[in-house]
Amino acid sequence: MSNATLLIDLHYLPSLAYLTRLLPHTTVRIEAQENYQKQTYRNRCYILTAQQVDRLTVPVCKSSSKAPYRKVKIDDSQPWVDVHWRAFCTAYGKAPYFAYFADYVRAIFLERHTYLFDLNLALLKTCLQLLQLDKHLELSSHYDKAPGKHLVDARGSIHPHNRLIGSNHYLPVQYPQVFGNTFHPNLSIIDLLCCEGPNASTILQQSLAHKILD
Repeated sequence: MSNATLLIDLHYLPSLAYLTRLLPHTTVRIEAQENYQKQTYRNRCYILTAQQVDRLTVPVCKSSSKAPYRKVKIDDSQPWVDVHWRAFCTAYGKAPYFAYFADYVRAIFLERHTYLFDLNLALLKTCLQLLQLDKHLELSSHYDKAPGKHLVDARGSIHPHNRLIGSNHYLPVQYPQVFGNTFHPNLSIIDLLCCEGPNASTILQQSLAHKILD
């Protein structure tokens, strides 16, 4: 376990690469002072359906490219909660542990968060709880382009453009998925939780590239 604090951006129902990146660190500082960046994991995740890997996107209200992430509002004029919930049920309704984990996610959706950041933070805390990962989460108080050596800067290191690769800290370990015989790595943590349940944390640990730990 690393004594250094990890500094990382906040994602929506994060990928396995994201959760694996958190593993070596006791303290995780969430970047809370950055500007919102489009076409990132901040408002999207990937799940496996019968037909393909599907992208789910949380719609946000239009804002400038320099809008603070914490001020970006979810566009609730679109029925995204129903769309995402139906997608989860269709994709994972027959998964071994769906019945156990589904209500946790559903409860957060029903809270109807105004801001994307708050939704993502609530989901991250719940995912860590379900994985039984004891992490001290803190929010950054200011934006530092070049943080000191006491911080491991992982901001922007996990991006949809490199979705299948994940990050250089993630080495995919296969586990049985709901559909097909081809393994699809680095999906949302929802996939791993629903398929592996209490074994999900072990899979994450096995997916950590130990040779390059900080």
